[in-house]
Amino acid sequence: MAQSIDTSEFRKGLKIEIEGSPWEIVEFQHVKPGKGAAIVRTRIKNLLSNNTIDRTFRSGDRCDLAECEEIECSFMYNDGTSFHFMNQESFESFEVPPEAVGDAANFLTENLKVSILLFKGKAIAIELPNFIVAKITHCEPGVAGNTAQGATKAVTVETGYSVQVPLYISENDVLKIDTRDGRYVERVNK
Repeated sequence: MAQSIDTSEFRKGLKIEIEGSPWEIVEFQHVKPGKGAAIVRTRIKNLLSNNTIDRTFRSGDRCDLAECEEIECSFMYNDGTSFHFMNQESFESFEVPPEAVGDAANFLTENLKVSILLFKGKAIAIELPNFIVAKITHCEPGVAGNTAQGATKAVTVETGYSVQVPLYISENDVLKIDTRDGRYVERVNK
């Protein structure tokens, strides 16, 4: 049976279970109106669908904690149907379906250390490091002209992700990419 908590114990980042789904508290505010019982206004995010909703709880309501666990893993490979990771503590390998990986697939390089969120033993989300380093596999030659400043071109890195970079970047360069917004940060010395 899941552990139950009171609304007075709410905090940002807490994972609760509502109607069988895991939710994370994004924001909360205790409100004591002029008359009537106190309430707790929350903004919660569904960890399965990434939908965010506003929900109000009465002061003293109880919620179940979600049976979530985070494990540190390293990415091994993608076989086309699922992604394979290795647990850093037990060295067990396991599969994660593409739905749980989502857009993180654009940034997964071999041996990349990630954090995987499990809900009732099933992988539901992957948290990447803020930056990855990836080698360029395809690069169009830069063409100067008709640009006042800040000209860019598209390159493809080893993960298959395409990113805009300055014209001086060439094939086989190694790039640092921000995984939060997918933008080029800098060229890394080899």
